[in-house]
Amino acid sequence: MKSRVIVSYLFILAFILQVGVTDCYSQKSTNEMSAKIYDANSLDWKLWGYRPESWRMNFNFENFTGTWSEYINIPVDVPGSVRNALLKEEIIPDWNYGVNNTASEWVENRHWLFTSHIPDSWIPGDNKKVILHCDGLDNNGVLMINGKEAGTFDNTFLPHTFDITSYLKEKNNTMVLVFTSQPDYLGQIGFTSIITDWKPRFNYGWDWVPRIVQIGIWDNVWISVENEIQPKIENTQIIVDADKSKDLGILKIKTDLNKAALKGKIEVSLTDANNKSILNEVVDCEILYQQKTWNDLKIKRWWPNGFGEQPLYNLTLTLLNKEGAKVETISKRIGFRNIDWLPCEGAPEEADPWICSVNNKPIFLQGINWTPILPNFADLKEEDYRSILETYKELGLNTIRVWGGGFPEKEWLYDLCDEMGILIWQDFPLSSSGIDNYPPEGKPEVYTMSKIVRHYVSRLQHHSSLMLWCGGNELYTRGDKTTVTDSHVMIHEMKEILNAIDPSRKFTYGSPSGPNIYASRSNFGSGGNWDTHGPWKLPFTNEDKTMDAVRNFWGKNDALFISEAGAPGAMSAEMIKKYAGDFNPLPANIENPIWRNVNWWIDWDEYVAEEGDNKTHTLEDYVAWSQKRQAEGLAIAVKSFKDRFPSCGGFLIWMGHDCFPCMVNTSILDFKGNPKPAAIELSKIWKDNNLNTYKK
Repeated sequence: MKSRVIVSYLFILAFILQVGVTDCYSQKSTNEMSAKIYDANSLDWKLWGYRPESWRMNFNFENFTGTWSEYINIPVDVPGSVRNALLKEEIIPDWNYGVNNTASEWVENRHWLFTSHIPDSWIPGDNKKVILHCDGLDNNGVLMINGKEAGTFDNTFLPHTFDITSYLKEKNNTMVLVFTSQPDYLGQIGFTSIITDWKPRFNYGWDWVPRIVQIGIWDNVWISVENEIQPKIENTQIIVDADKSKDLGILKIKTDLNKAALKGKIEVSLTDANNKSILNEVVDCEILYQQKTWNDLKIKRWWPNGFGEQPLYNLTLTLLNKEGAKVETISKRIGFRNIDWLPCEGAPEEADPWICSVNNKPIFLQGINWTPILPNFADLKEEDYRSILETYKELGLNTIRVWGGGFPEKEWLYDLCDEMGILIWQDFPLSSSGIDNYPPEGKPEVYTMSKIVRHYVSRLQHHSSLMLWCGGNELYTRGDKTTVTDSHVMIHEMKEILNAIDPSRKFTYGSPSGPNIYASRSNFGSGGNWDTHGPWKLPFTNEDKTMDAVRNFWGKNDALFISEAGAPGAMSAEMIKKYAGDFNPLPANIENPIWRNVNWWIDWDEYVAEEGDNKTHTLEDYVAWSQKRQAEGLAIAVKSFKDRFPSCGGFLIWMGHDCFPCMVNTSILDFKGNPKPAAIELSKIWKDNNLNTYKK
């Protein structure tokens, strides 16, 4: 990874929605008349490691000492992970080399204390509330203020808010976030219906990454000092649309306000990138509490990558109290575009619409499934996102699917996709488990998911790049007979919430969706292949192991959309040698520990069979063979679908990039973001926009 860049942007971001342990919404303000905001990321944080629960008897919360601690006073970044702090101190080896990941699994079996002092200058001398905001904690534990338990947390997907006022002293205050025992196993193979832990599942091992469980603070920590009765905007709903055919914008704003704010006003300001005013109006709070719509705003429409520019506008809401004084200011960057969904030509009448029309132009959705950039995603920086998204933009994709086995993603992803014209399909955090792919249906799980859905919408709704909501990854009925629908209580609850607070966006119950889970030679022509998954290996037959069989399969595939399909391809020989560590890279089969570490996509035996036993098999020859097959196979698949447009709506590759140097898998970018030959071949197809005309 590139060197750390300290980004203290809590004072720059004017509005980030939080859902806390109090079940209320709060947001940061740029105006000191309402609340003082302090960036707790910038404090001097240290890490302590204990055997489970031992810290309760031994750690001194006043002086930060503890003789029973196994790891003492280790510098740690916030946001940041335990693993990265230990790696920097050379306490654990780099998990990316050889099979070193197994040498640090013990980290999960300790309790980790993130400790810091709260500056005396942050503590008010009058009767004000002091609130600690944690935007992302991964995933469970206890907050200790001056040695007293001030709250608990147990959800990676929701922010947490703690009122710490009653725990504070006049000076010398300490703050400790204790991460306690993590869930034992949430990996790829298991039982979805009984998973009740709200932590990213990919960390426990998937087909492209071994078990590397993160613990830590994955997003910003900040403190606000607030008046008890100050006017306040609790939540803001921003819906942005555009005329289908003309550069005219539609803006809808609804605000949730506390009682003290209702008698005031809100100044609504919209300016372009050159600070030219598009809208400036002062509105009674009671009107915005209900919702207000502005039509026919003179704007330039936002377009996906390859179809036009991405003009963005600055929206500012300034809360004025009943005397007219500025109390709070929140800001968002928005783009105006219209998205409509049309039926695929020739599709069954009852089929879901899978043609995405942006500003009255049907667009073939082409891109990748987005998985976390690192297993220790707490340590990511904006430059990591910018680098990989710029690569994708240059390759010509226009869509990413944020996969449900990951995490809510950093705000940088959505901001950059707005800038680059990359549409986002957003999964909610549910995923299949192989043995059982039925979503949980208990009341506590449904309630928690309802909070997650509301938070995701409130946080992301204003982004022009956000195209579609999805219930989750590979969610099926019991027995995997078909895909899940809104007859399931959790999916039904999602649908009801989205209909109420984000009705303009498409909601698909899962990925895939429709009668058939997979499109196959046995069901082509059945009318049941809507959005399907697979295959993830080249669709050869027993009789034909050539690209003719691949062309035949994709030529007959009649799916309306492919939200996942891929083919394996090896990393470069140079990268394989680098990350093999002390192991010999050959043979590239199950007998070799570095290949067995993540072994779903090993194709060595096929390579040997095709090339012959008598040949001397070098790593370079194998890589060239593997990458060529991936490039040819994926190019055939994507081109066949793009040629079918508008009989189908799009094709998303599983998967985009690696978060671990997996020797061979279905990614098209390697661990360092280098395009494999498959990405180069796909780029040629992605950049060709000579599409058939939509006639309906």
